[in-house]
Formats: sequence, structure tokens, C-alpha cells
Amino acid sequence: QVQLVESGGGLVQAGGSLRLSCAASGRTFSRYTTGWFRQAPGNEREFVVAISWSGDTIYYANSVKGRFTISRDSARNTVYLQMNSLIPEDTAVYYCAADARDGSFWSAPGFKNGVDYWGEGTLVTVSS
Repeated sequence: QVQLVESGGGLVQAGGSLRLSCAASGRTFSRYTTGWFRQAPGNEREFVVAISWSGDTIYYANSVKGRFTISRDSARNTVYLQMNSLIPEDTAVYYCAADARDGSFWSAPGFKNGVDYWGEGTLVTVSS
């Protein structure tokens, strides 16, 4: 089993930056695709970004491309999400995820219903 714990959420003004961390324990991240979803109040959980187990392939949602950057530190079993140029529409609970499926599947509407491991989420609030 894998346990995922997010941290780094908080309140930030529009245009600011925030860095989220997702620390994994238990089963290794090796051979797992990892990434982030987010869920705003009243909305469905939506795909943000996925990174392959090797770190060589990354998929970003169009809404965050160019502003968010995902990275992995395999030695520390940690995934990071650097969020720059934040806008109020980024306000959501951000959930770390790990799944055996390739990152190209993560943006599919039904993918979130079968994710192998979820973190419990960290709240990001972007003020205007």
C-alpha cells in the first residue's frame, strides 16, 4: 500500500506562487505515474498534471500549462507542484495521486474513478 500526504497549501494573492509537496510512504513510487488533481467547491475533481515514473513524460492540463511545473525526487519519494502566476480560478483542494496507468489516460473523464492512491488534499486559496 501507498500513503500520500500533501502539504504546502495556503492563502496567496493573485500573481503569487506556491509550492505543493506530496510525500509517499509504503510502496515505492517506482513504476507509478504520479500527479495532481484539484477540486473547487461545487465542481468535479479535475486533472491538473501527471508525470511518468521515469520523469520523462509530463502531461499538463491546458488551464495550468506554462504556469505550473511538476517534478519528482525519487530518492525522497516526493512529488512537487510549483505553481506560479496563480489566479483565483486555481482555488481548490489539490489532491496528489499515484496510479499504474500511463499519464496519457489521466485527463480522461472517468480516470479519477479508478485512481490507485489518493492523498487527502491540501487547500489552495488564491485571492483577487
